[in-house]
Parts: sequence; structure tokens; C-alpha cells
Amino acid sequence: MRPSRQLALMGLLVFSLIPSQLCQMHGVNETNFWHLEPLINTMLNAKYTEGFQDANVLMTFRLVGIKSQSLEQQLSQQIKEDINSREMELTSGQLALDILALGACENQDREFIRGARLVSKLGAKFQAEIQNMEAHGGSPLTNYYQLSLALLALCLFNGRYSITSVTYYFTPENKNYYFEDQFSVDTGAMAVLALTCVQRNTQKKMDANTKGKIRGYIASLANKIQAEGKQGLFGNIFSTGEAMQALFVSSDYYKNERNCRETLRAVFDNISQGVIYLPIAAAQILPALMGKTYLDVINPSCGHNPVKFSVSTEKPDTVPPTTAPLNILVKYSVRINKTSHTEVTVRKGSVFLDVMKAAQEKNKTLFRFTVEETSWGPFVTSVQGIRASSKDRTYWKLLSNGQPLTQGAGSHVVQNGDNLEVRWSKY
Repeated sequence: MRPSRQLALMGLLVFSLIPSQLCQMHGVNETNFWHLEPLINTMLNAKYTEGFQDANVLMTFRLVGIKSQSLEQQLSQQIKEDINSREMELTSGQLALDILALGACENQDREFIRGARLVSKLGAKFQAEIQNMEAHGGSPLTNYYQLSLALLALCLFNGRYSITSVTYYFTPENKNYYFEDQFSVDTGAMAVLALTCVQRNTQKKMDANTKGKIRGYIASLANKIQAEGKQGLFGNIFSTGEAMQALFVSSDYYKNERNCRETLRAVFDNISQGVIYLPIAAAQILPALMGKTYLDVINPSCGHNPVKFSVSTEKPDTVPPTTAPLNILVKYSVRINKTSHTEVTVRKGSVFLDVMKAAQEKNKTLFRFTVEETSWGPFVTSVQGIRASSKDRTYWKLLSNGQPLTQGAGSHVVQNGDNLEVRWSKY
């Protein structure tokens, strides 16, 4: 069995979760550092096979200064192998994240970026996104989260992009920031980070009018993010980390200590409840908790952290189950033009995907489906042979008791009597 990588702490642990210029907080010490341990151990102990997940975790390790030489080398090598084997297949966002991870903090992987001309190739993919929007009513090849990620990487690593295209397509009113009339917090947050980089980039000449436009876009998007705030979270726990980063650089929100406390309390509650158990989720929330943003990947202080981490090879304790699983009954339906219903029995503790599988076994014609494995878990790509399409802005919405899921099909645990639905939808 592969030895686990457990977090060990060395020296005195006194630091601020969020920099003093952003939040006046009491320092974390030996008695309360445990809030962050689950996140770090989640990343240290995971098995990595997905490029997107590899890159997120590697970038976070480097940004916050977690030192695990063997894991860092493994992730770096897997990312480079993935680029070499399927460079043409990588989307703009995937390649951008690879560049951010490999280039985060001064390290030898930057030679690979230069040698493989990755920034230039990202520029071509970004331009292809713009051309697709020009030809297809403003819809990119991927989505605006990936487009913003690509712009951020191009800006940070001196790639080519058009200021004219940025000011035209990144207006806060653009439909691509929305998902069925709901503002997408993580998309808006990534756009804020990218636009902030563009605004700060002294190598791109901009007139006063253009600077004013971009400054206005950033402020408007930051306001939209804040409008989605509820009980300390923005959108949900999974979008809050990047929302925090965006608000760090674009507003005075976290200069208010009350706002700081409210966010940290909500995040710590979710961590303690085991909600953030995927490495990619841990990787996206941790930088903000350590006072970092993705803009810091080229900062000379990138990776500097007063806390010194080392990695232990002790196996974590495991607790055997004490009770036998029980069965529960749930309702399940697929809604396209008409609705198909069934009831299925699954084991207590089952997830949404288990219900879909049980329904498919009962009636393959009505309930057959396909999924694609991603860093966030299985993603439903088709039901009854009908495939979701980013070009047509269609997808399969998952609902529980009439409410959209905040977790994926492979993560949402169902309860006895739940009414679950898969609905064909447009955004």
C-alpha cells in the first residue's frame, strides 16, 4: 500500500490566515491550525490521474509553500506528459492552468514552458475562442471561466491578447457570466483576477478611456460577487475560495473584520463537516485562506510562508464501520419534453449517481445515461442518448427536492424519501 502523506508542523505556528492589510485577524496557532489540516492532507493523500486536478494542486502547493518534493515532482511530470501526449486536445483553460501550475514561483519547470512554446500556443487557443464568439453569437468554444483563466495566464506570462477583444467581450453584462439567469460566482471571480492583471500590466499600452472601462468592469463584477454572498459564502463553498481572491484585489470587502470572521467561520464549518474532500476543491479554497491569489504566481514572494510544513509517511488512522448499511427508497425522474418516473431502493449513504445507475438497471430505455470523469468527479454528459453541448448551451441539471445540487452526481448523498430529477436544460 502506498504510504500516506500526513501533515506535520515544525516550529512555532503563528501567522494570519488573511494578510493584515485585508483582515485584522488573530493568528493561527498550535491549538487551532487543525482547521486547515484536512485540506492539506486531502491533497497530500490523493491519487492523481486527472490533468486539471494535478495542475490545481501543484499550483496551490507552490503558492502557499507546502513542500513535498516527491509529490511535486510527480504532479509536474504528469502535467508535462499530459501536455506532450495531447497538446492539441487541451482546451484553453486546461493549458492555461498547466502554465500557471508549472510556472508558479520561480522554478525549473519554466524552462519547459519556454521550450514547448506553451504561452504562444495558449495565445492561439485564446484567439480561437474569440473567433468562435465572433462567428457564433458570442459563445466561446469552452466557457467564460476557461476564457478568463486563459487571459490570466497570458497576462501573467507575457502572452499576446487583444485589449480591444478584452474590452468588448468581458463586459459584466455578458450572458456568459450567467447560468440560467444565475450569476456564476467562480466565473466572475476568475474574470476579476484576469482583468486585474490586464489593468496592472504595464507592458500593454491603454488609453485612459480603456483603463476606465476595465476598472469599471472589475468593480461591477465584484459587486455581483458580493450580491451572491450568503452567511459568509459566495455562491457555495466551492466558489468561495476564488471569490475571496477576487474580492481581495478588487474591493474593500475584507477590510471589514466582521466580513472576514463571517467567511472564515462558514469555510471552517464546511471543512469540519467534511464537505471539501476532493483535492481540487481543497486546492481552490486554500490559497485565499493563506492570503494568496493566482496573481501571486509570478510574485517574488510566491511560496513564502512563515509556516514550515514537512511531510510524514505515517498512515492515517481508519475507523471500521460499526453498523450495517440500511436501504432507503427514493423517487427518480428524467424530464425532457415529458417526464419519466420511477422509484428505486439504494443503500443508505448512496450518492445521486447510484440512484441513476439503479434506475438504468430497471429501464435502460428511459434512464440510460453516460458520464465523463473529471477532477470534480463524474459529470453527466448524456441521458436517453441526448448529449449536453456547450455550443448549444445545453446541459443536464441535477435536482433534489426541486433544488439544484451544490455538489456533483458522485458527491451528493441522497436521503430516504428524496425526490431526485435530471432535467434537460439551457443556460
